[in-house]
Amino acid sequence: MTLEILTSDMLSGVRHGFFSRRGGASSGIFTGLNCGYGSSDQTEVVSINRGRVADAMEVDPDALVGVHQVHSPTVVTVDGPQTGDRPKADAIVTATPGLALSILTADCQPVLFADAQANVIGAAHAGWRGALDGVLEATLDAMEALGANRANTVAVIGPTISQRAYEVGPDFLDSFVAESPDNLRFFANGEGDRLQFDLPAFGLHRLRQAGIGQAEWTRHCTYSDPDRFYSYRRATHAKEADYGRLISAIKLLT
Repeated sequence: MTLEILTSDMLSGVRHGFFSRRGGASSGIFTGLNCGYGSSDQTEVVSINRGRVADAMEVDPDALVGVHQVHSPTVVTVDGPQTGDRPKADAIVTATPGLALSILTADCQPVLFADAQANVIGAAHAGWRGALDGVLEATLDAMEALGANRANTVAVIGPTISQRAYEVGPDFLDSFVAESPDNLRFFANGEGDRLQFDLPAFGLHRLRQAGIGQAEWTRHCTYSDPDRFYSYRRATHAKEADYGRLISAIKLLT
């Protein structure tokens, strides 16, 4: 099976892709394109999958760079292939051609950024904690430090968990309302005291509040489409031992 790569017209000035799970070498609960070394999948198989992504992005495997994601607002700037341990961060930016910035997700938001005029790109992993703590705004700040203009920057949120699949409790709501009562609008009533949280709408709100030029969500729900996407929450509900990680990547055109 060939790779399935979702793209956005808004990012037409750069090579990019939100890769689904299709076309990979993994098997069992990881069947497909599992790109997460942090999973219990076989390391050599994950390397094969990542090699296929590197080929699709037209870079060497060591130029497919990423970070050790920890649900933080931390951003790193890179100007060459990474060696050694990946830095602990949740976003990565560059103005260097030939590098493909990558982010892994399994329900959280993968967000790809580009200022095609300034030739600066970024990629962020924005779960609820990272988004609330400011990882999206921090990514824009780091891009501007490289010469980008946020008014000329576009951001696309890839496959992520949708509101209908994201059930949370009252304590979760309290964290958002404590930051701003206006955040109540991202929650809908569920059963009993449960609520449904709209993560991509919250991400788009934060991006627009930060002054980004354009932003959109691809409207793919990871939880609701098991044939195409991995989902941490779906795997948890199914009592599976582990779950695969989707990869999203972006590269400047040289």
